[in-house]
Amino acid sequence: MSQKSDKPDSLPDYRATLFLPATDFPMKAGLPEAEPKWLARWAEMDLYGRMRARAKGRSLFILHDGPIYANGDIHSGTGLNHILKDFVVRSQGMLGKDAPYIPGWDCHGLPIEWKVEEKFREEGKAKDEIPKDVLRRECRAFAAHWLNVQRAQIQRLGQIGDFEHPYTTMTFKAESVIAREAMKFVENGLLYRGFRPVMWSPVEKTALADAEVEYHEKTSPTIYVKFPLVNSSPELAHTFIVIWTTTPWTIPGNRAIAFSPDISYGLYRISDAADGSLARIGENLLLADTLAEQVAKHAKMMLSRVRTLTNEELKSLVAAHPLRSLGYSFDVPVLPAGFVTAETGTGFVHNAPGHGEDDFELMLGQDRDYPKLNPDAFSLVQPDGSYAHHVPAFAGKRILTPEGKDGDANGAVIKELIAHGKLLAKGTLRHSYPHSWRSKAPVIFRATPQWFVAIDKPFMDGKTLRELALKAISETKWYPARGANRIGAMVESRPDWVLSRQRAWGVPLAIFVDKKTGDVLNDPAVFKRIEQAFEGEGADAWFTSPAARFLGAGRNPDDYEQVTDILDVWFDSGSTHVFVVEHPIDANWPRAERADLYLEGSDQHRGWFQSSLLESVGARGHAPYRGVLTHGFVLDEQGRKMSKSLGNTLAPQVISERNGAEILRLWAASSDFTEDLRIGQDIIKANVEAYRRLRNTVRFMLANLSGFSEKERIGYAQMPELERFMLARLAELDAIVAAAYENFDFGLVNSTLFNFCTNDLSAFYFDIRKDALYCDPAPAPRRRATRTVTDEIFRRIVTWFAPILCFTMEEAWTTRFPDDSVHLHDFFATPAEWSNPGLIKKWSRIRELRRVVTGALELARADKHIGSSLEAAPVLVVTDAADKALFDTIDLAEVAITSMASVELSSDLADLYVIPEIRGAAARFVKADGGKCARCWRVLEEVARHPHTQLCDRCTDAVGAQEPA
Repeated sequence: MSQKSDKPDSLPDYRATLFLPATDFPMKAGLPEAEPKWLARWAEMDLYGRMRARAKGRSLFILHDGPIYANGDIHSGTGLNHILKDFVVRSQGMLGKDAPYIPGWDCHGLPIEWKVEEKFREEGKAKDEIPKDVLRRECRAFAAHWLNVQRAQIQRLGQIGDFEHPYTTMTFKAESVIAREAMKFVENGLLYRGFRPVMWSPVEKTALADAEVEYHEKTSPTIYVKFPLVNSSPELAHTFIVIWTTTPWTIPGNRAIAFSPDISYGLYRISDAADGSLARIGENLLLADTLAEQVAKHAKMMLSRVRTLTNEELKSLVAAHPLRSLGYSFDVPVLPAGFVTAETGTGFVHNAPGHGEDDFELMLGQDRDYPKLNPDAFSLVQPDGSYAHHVPAFAGKRILTPEGKDGDANGAVIKELIAHGKLLAKGTLRHSYPHSWRSKAPVIFRATPQWFVAIDKPFMDGKTLRELALKAISETKWYPARGANRIGAMVESRPDWVLSRQRAWGVPLAIFVDKKTGDVLNDPAVFKRIEQAFEGEGADAWFTSPAARFLGAGRNPDDYEQVTDILDVWFDSGSTHVFVVEHPIDANWPRAERADLYLEGSDQHRGWFQSSLLESVGARGHAPYRGVLTHGFVLDEQGRKMSKSLGNTLAPQVISERNGAEILRLWAASSDFTEDLRIGQDIIKANVEAYRRLRNTVRFMLANLSGFSEKERIGYAQMPELERFMLARLAELDAIVAAAYENFDFGLVNSTLFNFCTNDLSAFYFDIRKDALYCDPAPAPRRRATRTVTDEIFRRIVTWFAPILCFTMEEAWTTRFPDDSVHLHDFFATPAEWSNPGLIKKWSRIRELRRVVTGALELARADKHIGSSLEAAPVLVVTDAADKALFDTIDLAEVAITSMASVELSSDLADLYVIPEIRGAAARFVKADGGKCARCWRVLEEVARHPHTQLCDRCTDAVGAQEPA
């Protein structure tokens, strides 16, 4: 007789009894399509306006936007900059502040004028043929067009702000304020007209400031030139002073030779010369002793040293210009100078006072009236970089072509030096050379009359602008701290500020000069009339109105020169703090004494940070900012600068269209932006993968919070210890994240949250609590606690990440709260009871011991002893009773995700699985005994008590609770 089994032929499908995850939040983000929809939603709901209204009455946090040039599509550096600014604005608002953002555009200057001139050139019109008012009108239209293009491109990156009311430097009110700020430097006595060499762009025909110059590699000719001594002793007959230069074109401008009193000089005779050498045997040369061998090598000659020359002898020498027979008939004195070194060259420096700062100062030191008495030394090169008509032998030769390429001047000079026997050697040198940052063409030094701001003239309580600026730097918070040293060194060594430009598009330096005295007219009434005219009509009024309109009654316009130079564009942007922050010209903008933060690339230490500093200190005595944050440059994956010629540019618009702006934002947050950053397809792919993992974590929370309500929430005291540990971790994270956001350490925010989501949530807490979420009865305290804590985690993770991943966190938030926006919330406060360092320490050890157990299970799985950890009943062996006591109230099986588990105390860990760095612990694999629960899959002996359902006790109760009574 056969015995009937208690096991049923088939089991019910228990899936319907499980609380399986459910959410409308898609696994695939579809960012390129989704992000524009969020932008449209934010615009429709006036998100920025609602953020401002919500923050009304809070303490202000002002990030003053460094204006970008309205002259083309944004690039990767612009994208990074505006993403970081958005991080700041959003995070400061969620920290409980009123953090407005007014985007700005710099609409004057050469970048725009240059583009407009190109358009006219294509039409066959030269700049000089175009009336100034027509050119300015075209420039204004050009800037307005690109402002709109750039505004859309920046907003596409997710940046929030008052884009309906941006500031621009070309509004009439802005131009009025900028002009008035320049007048303050008349009032404080720092503005003066000077004549000195300045960096000059022949291509753009204007002076440039330091901040308008960038350095690129350039190949230059090098020449060793012989200057014959005249009126010397018989011993020095046929003797030449040798100089070395990389600018042969400056030889016609030579007026002196400089030497250093600290260098030893010798008289050398040419004893031999190789074939092809330009050296002449028997001639004598004066050279620095440490450089003589190097010169001999370059000139392919042999030298014998005759004797030493003293400083007194050197000072008494006079040379002839090497091209004297061509019309350069003046004598060339030999002068001591502190700027001469023996690093390279010959130890003697040829001095062209019209084309070098040191050269000019040296001759001025000999005679303060030198420029007035020797005008020929300063009139050789015309604005376009060509020699003037009166320059002997070289009239019309060009240093640079109109396209910025090397002209024929260098070659012509070298040719004449060879023809007259004055060239000793020549070669080429690849070196770093100044270029205009706009035209990318090389620049030259050229002495011209310009308007300057004096840096070292005492004016405010006896202090100089340099001294006050350095003090302001020390009082400013710099992120990173090294920024203080960088800008400090630049201010410490900078020359006077060249304020004037010989261009058309910009705010004019609106001043008058008394023709008799040369003094600048300092009259508040005149300044007021100019200011009012500009405010009503724009700066064009300066060029279209008669001088009498501004001078007023009682002054004869014929007695005054009306200055027509425009201001350095850095003065424009350096004045923006006045009309945007301190005295806003738009009623929509908040007012503050100064900005809390400036945020730009590290190149702005010599640009906007510095011009703003000097302008504000000169007019007010303090910096316009409390803090300055800088970021590095964006490079390609190989660490190369991006350029069209290399084909390695990667525009933010392209990334947004292909991958989504969110990926670009994640890249910015995950990089150390204080250094140079790299980006490329592989880096983008890595960020896409990181984003996918994070999105899945958020999706898990949403799916397991489906239907969660306040009725289900459970109190802290009723929670299991694991949940209280997770809340302690949230408290710990809250302190880290808040401090990191306060210090603009977005990398720390990102890495902290990503590690928490990966290690604490996905690989630990959620992994452990899946069983409770899916299988516990709905009212079970453990499930309620898990859902309560998951809700708290969700609220914090989503709000903490919201400043960085603004689109995704909005999507996540509105999945739960459809009529709300995450960006209308602060970071959630942490209840004091959550903080529990002792519990964190305890669970840190539990997690270490858990690793030992899960490591043993992985081996068992690899050896095919089990397929799932639920088939195991491992034993944790510890050598310390304190470790064993950790599990008195903690179920190791629950933590290790096994069906059963036990803890033993033993000093013998031989033949057990160990992790060397985890001391005092080992694990032994044991397979679980019992039946497999058909619902939760745990292997338990109790399953045998329910043969018809094949359920464990817990699942029996859960299923029973769902059955109708």
